[in-house]
Amino acid sequence: MLVTGGAGFIGSNFIHSWLSAGGASVINLDKLTYAGNLGNLVSLSDATRYSFVSGDIGNSSLVGSILNHHKPVAVLNFAAESHVDRSIHGPEPFVMTNIVGTFRLLESVRAYWSDLEDDMRRDFRFLHVSTDEVYGSLLEDMNAFCESSQFQPNSPYAASKASSDHMVRAWQHTYGLPVITTNCSNNYGPRQFPEKLIPLIIHNALAGKPLPIYGDGLHVRDWLYVEDHCTAISTVLLNGKVGETYNIGGSVEMQNIEVVKTICRVLDETIPVGLRPFRGPETDSRLASYNELTTFVKDRPGHDRRYAIDSGKIQRELGWRAVETFETGIRKTVQWYLDNPEWVTDVQSGAYRNWINRQYG
Repeated sequence: MLVTGGAGFIGSNFIHSWLSAGGASVINLDKLTYAGNLGNLVSLSDATRYSFVSGDIGNSSLVGSILNHHKPVAVLNFAAESHVDRSIHGPEPFVMTNIVGTFRLLESVRAYWSDLEDDMRRDFRFLHVSTDEVYGSLLEDMNAFCESSQFQPNSPYAASKASSDHMVRAWQHTYGLPVITTNCSNNYGPRQFPEKLIPLIIHNALAGKPLPIYGDGLHVRDWLYVEDHCTAISTVLLNGKVGETYNIGGSVEMQNIEVVKTICRVLDETIPVGLRPFRGPETDSRLASYNELTTFVKDRPGHDRRYAIDSGKIQRELGWRAVETFETGIRKTVQWYLDNPEWVTDVQSGAYRNWINRQYG
């Protein structure tokens, strides 16, 4: 099958999960922007069931040639610009990838699918991976987002993803393209680009740097361990109903400040402050706990207060549910970053450092 955006965080974890479970061979198409990292897939470089193509989902001739040559039975679209802060500073790449790119990908896939033999046309699937941010923000006493919740995106990123979701739905309704959409809550786990909250806190703590938290730190997110997300996507791909949307969440609502405190506690237990491996110029040997590095910074514009996902549909209809608690998932995540210092060093390029300095001052 064709996986787009497979060098990113969720896409690369999905490829590892899918191939380790004995799934069909994978062609990975990725543009390799700042968050695309072939180091995420280095262990598959010699695998006979995996191949990589560098390119853009908006390149219709390239996508068409891949489809016609490899004849995939499914296309999974992970490709997206996905960082809210970057969308606030520069929304155009989000429009071009998430809206225009998805449109061109849909058209390429529709042309390919239309020419398939009847059996292949019937079995083919286009799975579009999206986010809970399309639904907007919840008040403290409001029910979690379900598949019929109204779209109310509040950031350029969320608006671009909502647009892509609408197009995917329309291509199924108008042209009959066999699509399925998933909307997930906040993912965390191995191989996540370190501008996101959890890897940023882990990396900064190990380097003795400030742990930045937006505003009052009381923003709530529903946290989903990435491997649980991958098994959910596999389940939807194999058993989901064409034209349906499935919300995927970890059923773990936590305030950002509690997330940071939990990471610091796990780090204190796993590798005490004085033993940390990534020491930077701001190291303070007098620290008793990583939590002392917590720093509150100016909130970002339009910061949604709360997200929460109701995963009842996928649990009832497809029998999936998250396995990891936040405690077990965050321990696995911390350990992965401790075990892979070369990966951390490689992704923290000059461009990444410039971005962090710009964003958090």
